[in-house]
Amino acid sequence: MMRWRRMGGVSGPPAATRGRFQADLLAGLAPLIFLLLWSSGFGVAKAGLRHAEPLTFLSLRYGIIVLLFLPIFLILRPRLPATRKAWLHIAVVGFLIQSVYFGLAWIGLGLGVSAGVAAVISSTQPLLVALMAPRIAKERVGALRWVGLLLGAAGAVIVIAASASFSTDLDIGILCCAVATLGMAGGTLYQKRFVTEAHPVVVNLVHYAVGFVTIAPLALGFDSMKIDWTPDFILSLGWIVAANSVLAISLLLFMINRSEASRISALFFLVPPMAALFGWLLLGETLTLTACAGMAIAVAGVWLVSRSA
Repeated sequence: MMRWRRMGGVSGPPAATRGRFQADLLAGLAPLIFLLLWSSGFGVAKAGLRHAEPLTFLSLRYGIIVLLFLPIFLILRPRLPATRKAWLHIAVVGFLIQSVYFGLAWIGLGLGVSAGVAAVISSTQPLLVALMAPRIAKERVGALRWVGLLLGAAGAVIVIAASASFSTDLDIGILCCAVATLGMAGGTLYQKRFVTEAHPVVVNLVHYAVGFVTIAPLALGFDSMKIDWTPDFILSLGWIVAANSVLAISLLLFMINRSEASRISALFFLVPPMAALFGWLLLGETLTLTACAGMAIAVAGVWLVSRSA
């Protein structure tokens, strides 16, 4: 049995060992926590968009988060990125995720795209990442991982096709969701290609400040800015700010920095099945045997991707 040397009357594992253990524990739990938080976002956002227009809702979301992080930043005084390029890299990732992905995805939801359809479009992101990773992130995607990626995509499509009604026409909303997926894939690859060490408070503050300064002017120009402050909207806003924004995005960036881009992106294959599960638990939507089978296929695909990494 290993014994820790007693120093100064205090026994226990070295601080570095404890730090590695905590980081490894967080890395092990992060995918599950992220999946639960991220999957809930589609339905919660769809509920909130009944009471506010997409760009208005997003501007309010980003503004609140910036106001929350400013005093934390001033109190903690975290170490700042050392170069202008580092600041630029953080801002670019923030723009691709907050402005392009969320901006266009929420516009699509506001135009009538269902939460399930939006989720399945988003779940195709790992295929884009796997296709571009060899050139951009210098990663090799082998045959086994391609099998897993294709299985994950097939399982995600089966779940949504079995549990959602594809009544939305192929209109501008579908196009917005498709381009939004390109934004998330681009943010994942850019973050992996230009790794920047920065405090999470700094990263979140920059990301949401970029989102606010890009989305708010569009809301002023195109939205009526009317908000129905119902209890449902307040709950939706609170969940989107705390769970789907601060916690989920922080976990995503943490996982990207610790793992390969295509492996992390495979988590998005499980978003549609989880979104369907949330619909069944919270809204009473039917989860058929076919949807359960698709969920199992998606899980198998993610397992293959993880095993091949």
